[in-house]
This record gives sequence, structure tokens and C-alpha cells, in this order.
Amino acid sequence: MATAQSSSLMALEVQDGDRAVRFCEGTSFGADRSVAGELVFQTGMVGYPESITDPSYRGQILVITFPLIGNYGVPSREDRDAILKDLPAHFEAAEIHIAGLIVASYSGEEYSHHLATSSLGTWLKEQNVPAVYGVDTRALTKRIREQGSMLGRLLKQTGTRKMLALNGAVTPSGAATPTGSATPAVLNGHTNGLAAPNGPNGYFGSKTKDVPVFEEIDWYNPNIRNLVADVSTSKPKVYSPDASIALHHPSGRPVRVVCVDVGLKYNQLRCLVKRGVEVEVVPWDYDFPKLAGKEYDGLFISNGPGDPALMKDTVQHIRTTMDEARIPIFGICLGHQLLARAAGADTLKMKFGNRGHNIPCTNLLSGKCYITSQNHGFAVDADTLPNDWSELFVNANDHSNEGIRHKDRPYFSVQFHPESAPGPRDTEFLFDVFINTITDVIKDSGKMRTPVKFPGGDAAANAA
Repeated sequence: MATAQSSSLMALEVQDGDRAVRFCEGTSFGADRSVAGELVFQTGMVGYPESITDPSYRGQILVITFPLIGNYGVPSREDRDAILKDLPAHFEAAEIHIAGLIVASYSGEEYSHHLATSSLGTWLKEQNVPAVYGVDTRALTKRIREQGSMLGRLLKQTGTRKMLALNGAVTPSGAATPTGSATPAVLNGHTNGLAAPNGPNGYFGSKTKDVPVFEEIDWYNPNIRNLVADVSTSKPKVYSPDASIALHHPSGRPVRVVCVDVGLKYNQLRCLVKRGVEVEVVPWDYDFPKLAGKEYDGLFISNGPGDPALMKDTVQHIRTTMDEARIPIFGICLGHQLLARAAGADTLKMKFGNRGHNIPCTNLLSGKCYITSQNHGFAVDADTLPNDWSELFVNANDHSNEGIRHKDRPYFSVQFHPESAPGPRDTEFLFDVFINTITDVIKDSGKMRTPVKFPGGDAAANAA
């Protein structure tokens, strides 16, 4: 367990209506700065290097519910990927995307893994991301689940001050805890500006103590701005497969997929390239129906952060491609929501979202249930799907929508992450479904008038 090399504290405050609640104070182990954002929790037991580099977490303060974090350190930031060449080998982006990190226990420098080159705290400091341990993450998660998504802020310690030692449940700085009694404000050893009994220091100075003082910053709601613009690539770039596995169009050119980067995780790119297709990654606002030409064979829409309702240009570009009915389309996470909006459906903000690595989803075609990795706070409203679309997957816990497909075209999308990283790989076969659909359409353009076919059989037959 971490033995604090520095006694610096960090306060966690949550927004409760119009007031700020000091939830707790813990020990800082990241960058020495304050930050505000949306508080979200994630239930995965492992995979923190992949999770905190997931662009879908942009602007969010991540609470990891597993009690011990940092025990296997962090791998090299310099290692390059064997498939993607110039991209990092061990992460889902080139930088950490969370705004801050909250954990119960932190291993400090006592990490152990054959790939580890540093501690988690060292990496967080390199990336200027604040973090705190010593937090009752179980109580915090329960609060978020009961009250819904809320804004939070991590406040760095700026110094100390004198305070009267009064009775009541208080944090080290004297602020009231969520369940404790209120503590009067303190000014230079005085309570509410009044001198304490028997002088400012009480009896023989024994009734005062030094308590930490924390910086004050404004609340910040990341969902009101276009976060995708912060995380998307700035210009198109092509990633090619090894020549030994490359797929080719009858014309001789590579089979190519245009990937709309609205917060792309690197493992989605790996899952495409290692299946033999060339991938052109384009910016979120790139007018690919006009600028990408006609020599590409599939459209992939990545995961990403924020509210899909803010992505009107991207939705229009997807709709244009759908109307052309020339190529198969596959979307993941935010890409799923954008495809649904392009189809005419609505999206909604969930109470607290789904973020974890063990979330069950049922395929409505086969009746089979898969364990999935997820990270989202918005969802598709299945009740608003047009008649030519149907639900493909449903969350087995909360029954929210987890996938859609067109009834007559090879268009489909899923809310969960079939590429995993981190999490189970049970649904990675969906990349094979996408690539197989592309090659089928290349062989026979008439396949554009048929829906995507999925393995697993028929639900009625499987239930018999």
C-alpha cells in the first residue's frame, strides 16, 4: 500500500443542487492541481492503463470501484505498436484523457509487472492529471447510483490554517462530511468570527489544530461542449495491413475502410487492420461522402465522448452515406448513437451510465448473452427507431439499447466495446462480421439490399 511520500491532501466535492458538498479528503498521488468535471464510476477490476487513455472519458473524473489500483504499474510510453507502427503499443490513445482519478487504495511504488516501467502516480504527474486515494469509493458510487450523474471537483491543498477542535463528524479540514454534523466556519482560530472561550486557542492552546486549506475552482460540465473536437485526429491518415494478410479489391487496390474518428480507441484500429483492410482515419467533421472519393468499401464510426446531439455535421455525413446505399456501415459506442441519429432516432442521457468490463448484453436474433466492456453515459432511445430499423442487442441488466441494425441494408452498430481493451473479447467477432459483409458486397453489389448476417443461430431454435 502507498506510504505517502508527500503529505499533500486533496479534497473531493460534489454538486448537490445549488450547493457544494465536501464528500471527503484523501491523499494526492497525481499532478498537483485542481480539476472539475463529471463524476463517473467504472467497475472493472483491471485495465486502468487502457481505461484512462480511452477518449470516451474526456472531461470526466473517474472513480474506480475496485479497491486496489496501481499494483502492476504502467508499461513503457515509448514502445510502438507492432500493427499500427507509429502509435503507442500499450494504450488506447497517445495521452491520458480522464480529467482526474479517484481510488480507494493505491500501491504507490510497490508495483510488479514484467512490462511495467513506472508507477501509475508517476505517469499521472507526467500527464498533469490529478488523482486521490483514501476515498470510500463504495459510498461515492452508491451516491452516484442513487442521485444520478453529478459534477465533481478535486481541490488541491494550498496550505494550512488554525481551527478550533470542536465535536462532530468532520474531515481533517473541518468541513462537514455527508453524514456528519455541520462545523462552523473558521477564521484564524475563531468560530464565525467570534473569539473562542478562554481566548482564541482555548485552554492552554490545546483546542486548536492545523488543518489544510484547499483551492477553490468553478464547476465544469463537459457535456455542454463538443468534446469530440478535442480528441479527434486533425487530418486524414492511412493505416495499412501487412502485405501477407492484405485484402484486395477486384480492381487490385486494397480493400479500404473509412474510419470517422470521434474519439477512436487504438484497439478498434488494430481490430480492423489485423483483419487485412486498409483504414483511412478521418477527422470528426470530415465530409467523407465528398472528399474520400468512391474507392472505399466500408464506413466505420468510432467510440468517443460527449453528447451525440452536438454532432450534427457528422450525423448529416453519415445520413448522406446511408442514402447512397453503396457500402456497409458499422458503429461502436458514440458511433452507434450517431448512426441511430442519422437513421432518425433520438438519444438520451442515462441516469449514471454503464462503465465496466462485465456487463451482459443479449442478442435479440440469437437469444445468446455476451459479457461486454462498456463506457457510456448516453444511449439510443429504442422507442424512436424508424420502422426499417430494429434492436440488435439489449442490456440484460437495465434493458437499455445496446445495438441496432437496418432490416434491409448492411448497416449495424453496438453500444458496447467489442474491441475490449480492457475487458472481455466475447464480441470481437463483430469485426469479422463487418469485414465479411464488406467482401460480400464487393463480390455482389446486390448484398446492399440485404441485412447483416450474424452468427449464433435463431433465438427460437436456440431456446428449443
